[in-house]
Amino acid sequence: MGGAYALISIGLTMIFGIMNFTNLAHGAIYMLGGYAMYMASTVAGLPFSVSVAVSIVGVGLMGVLMDRLVFRSVYKGPELNTLLISLGMMMFLENGALLLWGSQTLTVAAPYGDTIFRVLGASMTLQRLVVLVASFVLIGGLYLFLNTTRQGKAVLATAQNPTGASLVGIHIPHIYMLTFGIGSALAGAGGALLAPLFYVFPTMGSMPLLKSFVVVVLGGMGNVQGAVVGGFLVGVAESLGGAYLSSDYKNAFAFIILIAVLVIRPQGLFGRSTS
Repeated sequence: MGGAYALISIGLTMIFGIMNFTNLAHGAIYMLGGYAMYMASTVAGLPFSVSVAVSIVGVGLMGVLMDRLVFRSVYKGPELNTLLISLGMMMFLENGALLLWGSQTLTVAAPYGDTIFRVLGASMTLQRLVVLVASFVLIGGLYLFLNTTRQGKAVLATAQNPTGASLVGIHIPHIYMLTFGIGSALAGAGGALLAPLFYVFPTMGSMPLLKSFVVVVLGGMGNVQGAVVGGFLVGVAESLGGAYLSSDYKNAFAFIILIAVLVIRPQGLFGRSTS
């Protein structure tokens, strides 16, 4: 769960840190990853690994289209415009999924769900280990992309100083499109990886979106490293709290953490104070 939360939150915090707007449609993009996984694995019958890859690429390309067709025209406007248009996009995607697939919950087969192993007294299915390993691979790939490639360094430069990046020849609209595509692909990866563990339905992204905001605030707004650490902290706290306290309040633990962070350290674990 922590790995999946980290993937979703990295995309959200990248879009906020580089493009400076809060994407309320990010949970719906996560939902698209779940439906893409369902179509690829259940309908098309593709292998699990291929279905995950197809879902990541497909949702990433949809993110690029959203940037070019919907969000690009409002980047230079008031922040309220981007907030409202992302809200509209969320409603559009959720209702589009409702029209295409209906309101019933869909299931995706878990190919590794029957294999159980135990480590230090804790039992875990191979399917969940696959989610964890895939999350580390994607996070590591993003780290290498941002720090070793020309495009990745351009993304980091834009995050640090958009005006300076523009002056040295970096095409800012291209970086925004790339960032939105990567953020959407990571959210889609989270939806695809968790689809075999949970149900797929049109509003499945609502709670992950709220928890992603918790992770982003916990790690520090716009901080990718903080999103990774925050995602795992929230996932572990939720799982342990649900196991040892009460599963009825499992979703509440993330928001208890959020309240505590806002009271004790409002800038987050890796954020910098502006005072």
